Amino acid sequence: MGWQLLGLSFITVFLAELGDKSQLAAIALGGSAKSPLAVFLGSVAALIMASAIGVIVGEGTAQVLPVVWTKGIAAVGFAGMAVKILFFDREEDA
Repeated sequence: MGWQLLGLSFITVFLAELGDKSQLAAIALGGSAKSPLAVFLGSVAALIMASAIGVIVGEGTAQVLPVVWTKGIAAVGFAGMAVKILFFDREEDA
């Protein structure tokens, strides 16, 4: 196992998940649930499953496309979402 890749993956996902909607949902559920342990275990299981799906899709994509194309598609996707959020997502303005 590549320890550097493990650390990079941990740091990237950890920072990306801080303060997102899933963490806020876990906070809300944990505050109102009778069993915070069940909320924790459910949250962990969901993150593991979502990460597993991402890794499997990424590995499959790497088998079909060159890695540089995969990274390029991801970059364009993120840029497109950023443009949409910045300029076209005006629900709160109404």
